[in-house]
Amino acid sequence: MTITTPDDFTQRWRQPPNFPLDLLFDYLFLPPVDFLDHLRRDEEVRFAVLGDDDWQVRMDRTAAFRTAPIEEVVTWPFRLVHFNLSRFYGDLLDGFQEEVMVPWRTHLSARGFTWQRLAPILFLSTEGASSTYHNDNSHGLVWQVHGTKTFHSYLDPDKHLPADAAVIGKTTGEDPPEHDRADRQSLTMRPGDQLWSHALTPHWVTTESALTMSVTLSHGGLCHQGRFSERELALRSYWDKNPGEAWTHDLRHVRY
Repeated sequence: MTITTPDDFTQRWRQPPNFPLDLLFDYLFLPPVDFLDHLRRDEEVRFAVLGDDDWQVRMDRTAAFRTAPIEEVVTWPFRLVHFNLSRFYGDLLDGFQEEVMVPWRTHLSARGFTWQRLAPILFLSTEGASSTYHNDNSHGLVWQVHGTKTFHSYLDPDKHLPADAAVIGKTTGEDPPEHDRADRQSLTMRPGDQLWSHALTPHWVTTESALTMSVTLSHGGLCHQGRFSERELALRSYWDKNPGEAWTHDLRHVRY
């Protein structure tokens, strides 16, 4: 069921499975090729060249990724992520703060939500590429901007990865473990589609079109009227016992 009202969202956000949303953000992105050409040259970008070609081909493409003709780069299988998008609010993402971030923060705040961090993350990938199998310590509002991808998770994440195990990083892997496909929740996302990805739920993403771009609004420490989500309680408990680790790895997955 797609979430379309504030009351629906308030009822569903606390526990899996993931769910589609229908939020009308008034923002027009530049073409994804423009983002790719700009971000691939940035010192903070993270990318991985993939594919079945031999090791030397992948190494050569990795070395040339920032400078090769963009028409060539888009034919390579790769995944790319940038976590620090606020640096581009004055150019590449001109108006994003005013047209997306401020309205969404206002929407949440007006309905009794608080948070400790709320920031956008941008993903680009080409057909055949997939993310690692992982979980995030933050809730994500995933917004598909261009192309098609499928967001895979589980109908009952506890059956495959309890929250306590997710907190200490037992999810990391290039591919998901063997599982019954009937347990899987696979949501195909096309331009304009959105979904809510719960904190600490294992997931992986496959790219279904030539070039895809999505933006995830990542919510750290999201709380509604003093209550955290069910799975995040395990994270808060862990950080209470290990305060030196709090907020040191909530954004960046080491195996992207």
